[in-house]
Amino acid sequence: MRITTLLLSLALPLSAASVNWDTYHGDKAGSQYSPLRKITPENVAQLEIAWTYRAGGLDGKNRTQIQCNPLVLDGVLYGTTPDLNLFALDAATGLERWRFDPATIPGVTKVGVNRGLATWTDGSQRRIFYANSNSLHAIDAATGRRLPDFGREGSIDLKDGLGRDVSNLSLQATTPGVIFGDLIIMGMRLGEGPAPAAPGHIRAFNVHTGALVWRFNTIPSPGEAGYETWPPDAYKHIGGANVWAGFALDDKRGLVFCPTGSAAFDFWGGNRLGQNLYANCLIALDATTGRHVWHYQFVRHDIWDRDLPSPPDLLTVTHGGQRIDAVAQTTKSGHVFVFNRETGQPLFPIEEVPTPKSDVPGESAWPSQPLPVKPAPFARQLFTHAEITNRSPEAHRAVLEKYTTLRPHVPFMPPSLQGTVILPGFDGGAEWGGAATDPDGILYVNANEMAWILTLVDAKTPAFGGPANGPALFTQICAACHGMDRKGNAAQNVPSLENIGQRLKLPEVLALLQTGRGVMPSFAFLSEAQRTAVANFVFGLEPVPDPRNESIAHDAGRKPEPADGGDALGRIPYATTGYNRWLDPEGYPALKPPWGTLNAINLNTGEYVWRVPLGEWPDLAAKGVPKTGTENYGGPVVTAGGVIFIAASRDEHLRAFDRRTGKELWKAKLPAAGYATPAVYAVGDRQFVVVAAGGGKIGTKSGDTYVAYALPK
Repeated sequence: MRITTLLLSLALPLSAASVNWDTYHGDKAGSQYSPLRKITPENVAQLEIAWTYRAGGLDGKNRTQIQCNPLVLDGVLYGTTPDLNLFALDAATGLERWRFDPATIPGVTKVGVNRGLATWTDGSQRRIFYANSNSLHAIDAATGRRLPDFGREGSIDLKDGLGRDVSNLSLQATTPGVIFGDLIIMGMRLGEGPAPAAPGHIRAFNVHTGALVWRFNTIPSPGEAGYETWPPDAYKHIGGANVWAGFALDDKRGLVFCPTGSAAFDFWGGNRLGQNLYANCLIALDATTGRHVWHYQFVRHDIWDRDLPSPPDLLTVTHGGQRIDAVAQTTKSGHVFVFNRETGQPLFPIEEVPTPKSDVPGESAWPSQPLPVKPAPFARQLFTHAEITNRSPEAHRAVLEKYTTLRPHVPFMPPSLQGTVILPGFDGGAEWGGAATDPDGILYVNANEMAWILTLVDAKTPAFGGPANGPALFTQICAACHGMDRKGNAAQNVPSLENIGQRLKLPEVLALLQTGRGVMPSFAFLSEAQRTAVANFVFGLEPVPDPRNESIAHDAGRKPEPADGGDALGRIPYATTGYNRWLDPEGYPALKPPWGTLNAINLNTGEYVWRVPLGEWPDLAAKGVPKTGTENYGGPVVTAGGVIFIAASRDEHLRAFDRRTGKELWKAKLPAAGYATPAVYAVGDRQFVVVAAGGGKIGTKSGDTYVAYALPK
């Protein structure tokens, strides 16, 4: 059978439709599937480097990343650099054709990451849509120049048209939109902490002019369905419920599938009591008008940061003897939900699971949450005593001591001031790399099996009932990333603030709070006095009193209603000690392996085909420890030739697996970890697989190289 497959693959010509990777994650269905057949399980071990491209843009501090899944169109590859420039290459040789730097546009700041691009063509002109921070640019694919008929001189500001003023709030478009006809449908990344956040409304813009065509309010306004699931004024000040992971599109039916995240603040919802539609939903919208067709909510009143982390997958499965066009959604909790694409009817039973109550003042956890009966979870759901690491007696003892201080772990245990275990952790389960599907109805998904610890802290201070000084403000807006101890978080790409005066001057920190940089968002909503108070606290100086607070103190104790901006912090009485992975004293995960897996699930039956560890720790392997898997970011691609390609693991390899059995067939060392989804394409009769080796996450070194592999000529 293998020989027959190989002969057929060599005999079949490559069609024009099959040679490109023309959409983020391969196609509008989000399938991460290539119909190319030249590379097979029999010959994949012969792969060699075809070309490399050094993109430049490293910061020298191992804080840059490349998460881009590039586009390949008619022999040209389009991607982005660590410092967020856009480029075009010859896809056969890796030679650069042009480069676009958004920093040349007055007022544009390069903030965040970029995971991919969108493209539109009428057959004569091709446009590349590239987002940086809150700007969406229309770029001529032939020249790399902005197209002046789009928006204002080739760009639009995504902060416009959201129904309220968000000019001082954080907004970044990290994942590309999806093209439907002459529309580009966009999501965005927003603030998730106690600070004020923009609403995550879904919007469609005209690809020619940049004009707003429609908007779907994910936090409903009065008179809209779902408004009753929020407090009456929530639409005025609550943020989030945004699509940051990307879309899937059924072109034939004109349906766009939109996976939303949590409302903000992620971990305390006392100011948004209720079910909170349309947060944490898969929403099917009419792509022409934005009209609601159906939705399903996966987490009600989310207080665990259980965003839907990846685009859904559109595929066809067989259920009850019938072929059904379906949509499958993977989750951070490690589940796959499968629905009829037209009706939203679940294809496998879903049960209501009772959940514990919250003991945090002002909070009210939803009494139950839905979980699918099939397929079984692709990540562990419980951190029991039996799951504590036994890597060494010392590691076991250290984790056990911490274990006894935390809340007993059950799914959906609410956040607490004592400390709550989150498993799978804040990065899944599934994550933004997406799942792959093939025409047989098999879904391939990589999973993280990492426990994290969530601890709330009291952040109330006298003025406005909210932050009035540097320490309180730091707790609210900085500690979640930099830590209460200001030591930073290498695993999250966050630097230490200890001895910051040796690296930066006070005016530079004040400027960073205003503009943001890299993965740090802007805090422009703070007043000048508040930014100064935070900076002074970080530098170890005396806090600068806020004159506004002094006047309030003399005003007979009267507290005015907080407004949007820095004052809105007063609505949130809690912050967190940070996004903390639970590691043993030597930096290994606190629970037993596997710590990362690759899974194949038959969505016709809901049964697993295979499950294997993904990645390894070289130092443990050298000691004879069986392959443990590692934390991983970036998804798999699957080919008609029978091969799955995935990088993702922290050990800096690109791997190939047998699609049928899960057997590892080949691996190649990358210049840095490939925390990005590969792309598969062909130029002429030669098939390539390319991945961005950008590193820079979970303590690994940064890189700036795209590496393409092919069979020998």
